[in-house]
Amino acid sequence: MSNYRRARVPGATYFFTVNLRDRRNDLLVREVDLLRATIRATKARHPFHIDAWVVLPEHMHCMWTLPPGDSDFALRWKVIKFAFSRRLPDDETRTVAQAARGERGIWQRRYWEHLIRDDLDYQRHFDYLHYNPVKHGHVARVADWPWSSFHRAVREGIYAPDWAGDGGDGRAGSWGE
Repeated sequence: MSNYRRARVPGATYFFTVNLRDRRNDLLVREVDLLRATIRATKARHPFHIDAWVVLPEHMHCMWTLPPGDSDFALRWKVIKFAFSRRLPDDETRTVAQAARGERGIWQRRYWEHLIRDDLDYQRHFDYLHYNPVKHGHVARVADWPWSSFHRAVREGIYAPDWAGDGGDGRAGSWGE
Protein backbone atom coordinates (compact mmCIF):
# COMPACT_ATOMS: atom_id res chain seq x y z
CA MET A 1 0.00 0.00 0.00
CA SER A 2 1.26 3.47 -0.84
CA ASN A 3 2.19 5.86 1.92
CA TYR A 4 0.95 9.24 0.74
CA ARG A 5 2.46 12.19 2.52
CA ARG A 6 -0.11 14.77 3.42
CA ALA A 7 0.36 18.03 5.24
CA ARG A 8 -1.72 17.89 8.40
CA VAL A 9 -1.82 21.19 10.23
CA PRO A 10 -4.63 21.65 12.76
CA GLY A 11 -6.85 24.67 12.03
CA ALA A 12 -5.21 25.30 8.65
CA THR A 13 -6.74 26.21 5.29
CA TYR A 14 -6.50 23.66 2.47
CA PHE A 15 -7.22 23.69 -1.26
CA PHE A 16 -8.66 20.47 -2.73
CA THR A 17 -9.36 19.03 -6.16
CA VAL A 18 -11.72 16.05 -6.21
CA ASN A 19 -12.56 14.22 -9.45
CA LEU A 20 -15.10 11.75 -10.66
CA ARG A 21 -13.64 8.53 -12.00
CA ASP A 22 -15.31 9.14 -15.38
CA ARG A 23 -14.07 12.56 -16.42
CA ARG A 24 -16.73 12.70 -19.19
CA ASN A 25 -19.56 12.52 -16.67
CA ASP A 26 -21.70 15.52 -15.62
CA LEU A 27 -22.91 13.91 -12.38
CA LEU A 28 -21.77 16.69 -10.04
CA VAL A 29 -23.88 19.40 -11.68
CA ARG A 30 -26.78 17.02 -12.38
CA GLU A 31 -26.86 16.05 -8.69
CA VAL A 32 -25.66 19.37 -7.25
CA ASP A 33 -28.56 19.55 -4.77
CA LEU A 34 -27.66 16.12 -3.39
CA LEU A 35 -24.00 17.18 -3.22
CA ARG A 36 -24.92 20.36 -1.31
CA ALA A 37 -27.12 18.42 1.12
CA THR A 38 -24.32 15.92 1.69
CA ILE A 39 -21.82 18.70 2.39
CA ARG A 40 -24.23 20.42 4.81
CA ALA A 41 -24.79 17.16 6.70
CA THR A 42 -21.05 16.50 6.85
CA LYS A 43 -20.36 20.01 8.15
CA ALA A 44 -22.97 19.52 10.86
CA ARG A 45 -21.20 16.40 12.16
CA HIS A 46 -17.60 17.41 11.34
CA PRO A 47 -17.40 21.23 11.24
CA PHE A 48 -15.24 23.17 8.81
CA HIS A 49 -15.47 26.58 7.16
CA ILE A 50 -15.97 26.74 3.41
CA ASP A 51 -13.76 29.55 2.14
CA ALA A 52 -14.58 28.85 -1.50
CA TRP A 53 -16.09 26.11 -3.68
CA VAL A 54 -16.76 25.51 -7.35
CA VAL A 55 -18.54 22.47 -8.75
CA LEU A 56 -17.93 21.54 -12.37
CA PRO A 57 -19.54 18.62 -14.22
CA GLU A 58 -16.82 16.07 -13.39
CA HIS A 59 -14.65 17.66 -10.71
CA MET A 60 -14.68 20.27 -8.00
CA HIS A 61 -12.25 22.57 -6.24
CA CYS A 62 -12.70 23.92 -2.76
CA MET A 63 -10.90 25.66 0.06
CA TRP A 64 -11.66 24.76 3.66
CA THR A 65 -10.44 26.07 6.97
CA LEU A 66 -10.56 23.44 9.69
CA PRO A 67 -11.39 24.17 13.33
CA PRO A 68 -8.51 24.85 15.76
CA GLY A 69 -6.94 21.59 16.87
CA ASP A 70 -8.43 19.61 13.95
CA SER A 71 -6.48 18.41 10.89
CA ASP A 72 -8.70 15.53 9.75
CA PHE A 73 -9.83 16.62 6.30
CA ALA A 74 -9.56 12.99 5.13
CA LEU A 75 -12.47 11.95 7.35
CA ARG A 76 -14.63 14.73 5.91
CA TRP A 77 -13.87 13.68 2.31
CA LYS A 78 -14.58 10.05 3.16
CA VAL A 79 -17.96 11.01 4.62
CA ILE A 80 -18.86 13.31 1.70
CA LYS A 81 -17.92 10.78 -0.98
CA PHE A 82 -19.61 7.86 0.77
CA ALA A 83 -22.84 9.70 1.66
CA PHE A 84 -23.18 11.21 -1.83
CA SER A 85 -22.54 7.87 -3.55
CA ARG A 86 -24.92 5.82 -1.45
CA ARG A 87 -27.84 8.07 -2.40
CA LEU A 88 -27.33 7.47 -6.12
CA PRO A 89 -28.50 4.51 -8.20
CA ASP A 90 -25.96 1.68 -8.17
CA ASP A 91 -25.50 1.51 -11.93
CA GLU A 92 -21.99 2.80 -12.71
CA THR A 93 -19.25 0.67 -14.26
CA ARG A 94 -16.73 -0.69 -11.78
CA THR A 95 -13.31 -2.20 -12.17
CA VAL A 96 -12.74 -5.75 -10.94
CA ALA A 97 -10.71 -4.32 -8.02
CA GLN A 98 -13.52 -1.93 -7.04
CA ALA A 99 -16.07 -4.72 -7.12
CA ALA A 100 -13.80 -6.93 -4.99
CA ARG A 101 -13.44 -4.12 -2.41
CA GLY A 102 -17.16 -3.36 -2.48
CA GLU A 103 -16.48 0.18 -3.74
CA ARG A 104 -18.63 2.31 -5.97
CA GLY A 105 -17.14 3.43 -9.27
CA ILE A 106 -18.08 7.11 -8.96
CA TRP A 107 -15.03 8.86 -7.51
CA GLN A 108 -11.35 8.73 -8.22
CA ARG A 109 -9.87 7.01 -5.19
CA ARG A 110 -7.54 9.86 -4.29
CA TYR A 111 -7.86 13.64 -4.27
CA TRP A 112 -5.34 16.46 -4.46
CA GLU A 113 -4.79 18.61 -1.41
CA HIS A 114 -2.60 21.65 -0.86
CA LEU A 115 -1.87 23.37 2.45
CA ILE A 116 -2.32 27.12 2.02
CA ARG A 117 0.93 28.73 3.15
CA ASP A 118 0.25 32.47 3.26
CA ASP A 119 -2.05 35.26 2.04
CA LEU A 120 -0.66 35.28 -1.51
CA ASP A 121 -1.04 31.50 -1.78
CA TYR A 122 -4.63 31.88 -0.50
CA GLN A 123 -5.42 34.57 -3.07
CA ARG A 124 -3.95 32.60 -5.97
CA HIS A 125 -5.91 29.44 -5.12
CA PHE A 126 -9.08 31.44 -4.41
CA ASP A 127 -8.81 33.09 -7.84
CA TYR A 128 -7.86 29.84 -9.63
CA LEU A 129 -10.86 28.06 -8.16
CA HIS A 130 -13.31 30.76 -9.23
CA TYR A 131 -11.83 31.11 -12.72
CA ASN A 132 -11.96 27.34 -13.37
CA PRO A 133 -15.33 27.25 -15.21
CA VAL A 134 -13.94 29.77 -17.73
CA LYS A 135 -10.65 27.86 -18.01
CA HIS A 136 -12.54 24.68 -18.91
CA GLY A 137 -14.77 26.46 -21.46
CA HIS A 138 -18.07 26.08 -19.60
CA VAL A 139 -18.78 29.84 -19.60
CA ALA A 140 -17.23 33.01 -20.99
CA ARG A 141 -17.53 34.96 -17.72
CA VAL A 142 -16.95 33.77 -14.15
CA ALA A 143 -20.26 35.35 -13.09
CA ASP A 144 -22.16 33.08 -15.48
CA TRP A 145 -21.30 29.84 -13.66
CA PRO A 146 -24.05 29.10 -11.12
CA TRP A 147 -22.26 26.49 -8.97
CA SER A 148 -19.57 28.67 -7.45
CA SER A 149 -18.89 30.63 -4.30
CA PHE A 150 -17.93 33.50 -6.62
CA HIS A 151 -21.40 34.94 -6.12
CA ARG A 152 -20.93 34.98 -2.34
CA ALA A 153 -17.51 36.64 -2.80
CA VAL A 154 -19.18 39.37 -4.88
CA ARG A 155 -21.79 39.94 -2.15
CA GLU A 156 -18.98 40.13 0.42
CA GLY A 157 -17.12 42.74 -1.65
CA ILE A 158 -14.10 40.53 -2.45
CA TYR A 159 -14.74 40.56 -6.20
CA ALA A 160 -16.40 43.02 -8.52
CA PRO A 161 -19.32 41.39 -10.41
CA ASP A 162 -17.32 41.52 -13.67
CA TRP A 163 -14.12 40.07 -12.17
CA ALA A 164 -11.92 38.41 -14.78
CA GLY A 165 -14.31 39.60 -17.47
CA ASP A 166 -12.27 42.59 -18.55
CA GLY A 167 -8.74 41.22 -18.39
CA GLY A 168 -7.98 43.21 -15.25
CA ASP A 169 -7.78 42.29 -11.60
CA GLY A 170 -11.40 43.28 -10.99
CA ARG A 171 -11.13 43.17 -7.23
CA ALA A 172 -13.64 45.26 -5.38
CA GLY A 173 -11.17 46.07 -2.63
CA SER A 174 -8.00 44.79 -1.07
CA TRP A 175 -7.85 41.12 -0.17
CA GLY A 176 -9.92 40.10 2.82
CA GLU A 177 -11.98 43.28 3.09
